[in-house]
Amino acid sequence: METYIILLLCIASFLAGFIDAIAGGGGLIQTPVALLLLPNHAVSSLLGSLKIPGFTGTGVASIQYLKKVDMNWKLLLIMAFFACITAFTGSYFVTIVSNDFMKPLLFVVLVLVAVYTFIKKDFGNHTPKEYSAKKSIFLGIIISSLIGFYDGFIGPGTGSFLILAFISILGLDFLHASANAKLVNLASNIGSITLFIFKGKIIWLIAIPMAFCNGLGGWLGAKLAIKKGNGFIRVFFLIVVIGTLIRLSYDIFFKN
Repeated sequence: METYIILLLCIASFLAGFIDAIAGGGGLIQTPVALLLLPNHAVSSLLGSLKIPGFTGTGVASIQYLKKVDMNWKLLLIMAFFACITAFTGSYFVTIVSNDFMKPLLFVVLVLVAVYTFIKKDFGNHTPKEYSAKKSIFLGIIISSLIGFYDGFIGPGTGSFLILAFISILGLDFLHASANAKLVNLASNIGSITLFIFKGKIIWLIAIPMAFCNGLGGWLGAKLAIKKGNGFIRVFFLIVVIGTLIRLSYDIFFKN
């Protein structure tokens, strides 16, 4: 494999880690770059390989958030468990079926997300909703299971979906939603990586250097997000959602 390809993948991975640490959706960058630069590799192998840098960047970002943000550990650990299991299942399916049928649905969902985020200026500044502990756990299990499966099956945008769900359903603000999203996403990555390693789908030649760059980007992005707060994260979140829409629009309407 040519050196310049690995270099370009590392640059994309750094940017992905930086953006993902702030607003999720880092896969929007490194996934299409990998597909473009390595067209002759199986898609399942590329997706499996990208889980390694995704795990590293998310892990580094998680450490930064944990230093500054209080967490509901009981709820978080339960969500992480279900995200891990369902991501493993999703990754299994991606090795045997096509995921193209999901894109039109995602396109519609993201249009609604972008419009809602743009119009509702206080989105992400919510006060916690008065749910009982049991109801919070129930909702957390539903969120983490559905999005965990999506992460294993398709992947890009997982962090953004988690942030959206934690804000709109559990009533977290952007900072706490981002922190929780990182840790749940970390668990879903573990589930996917386990499956892809078992299936022998990881290309370690690109996975290892990309992991280092993604981790560096995640460290920088998390520190910036914590420093700037909710307003800054909201802007990044909207940019990532719009970017994902553009990507899906191309896949749905223009790609043969």
